[in-house]
Amino acid sequence: MPFEIPEDLHPDCMPIAWLLGTWHGNGQGDYPTIEKFSFRQEIAVAHDGRPFLHYFSRTWVTDDDGNTLRPGALETGFLRPRPEGELELVLTHPTGFAEIWYGEVDGAKIELTTDMVARTQSAKEYTAGHRMYGLVEGDLLWAFDMAAMGQPLQSHLWGRLKRA
Repeated sequence: MPFEIPEDLHPDCMPIAWLLGTWHGNGQGDYPTIEKFSFRQEIAVAHDGRPFLHYFSRTWVTDDDGNTLRPGALETGFLRPRPEGELELVLTHPTGFAEIWYGEVDGAKIELTTDMVARTQSAKEYTAGHRMYGLVEGDLLWAFDMAAMGQPLQSHLWGRLKRA
């Protein structure tokens, strides 16, 4: 079934309308301070007619056969399109982080960089991030580069999801 843009979508959200819906898939994680891992992911992107999209992602760490080992990361926030293809993203995490991201939308590609990372006293050190999202052959591909735990900005997470 082809994706249809909702009639009540705010006009400012048209450049990122391709994100709307629920996405399911798998990804990989790697970083110098942790062991490599695999995960299953669900992303939901919704709207209520106002000039932003609500973003919610949850993951489950999996074994080599795809069996769930434990819950993984959660994040929720708001994608706020701005004039001329600019985009803001506000994200929060239960691990004690809040982030402000700025970037651009170029067709079916989004690229964002952190402007600010705030963390609670109990959160691990995390200082910067870079994210890319793209619609490729109908799938949502994404990647997250991270600077944390004294490490420079480098690849951390990536995944491929299909629209549910």
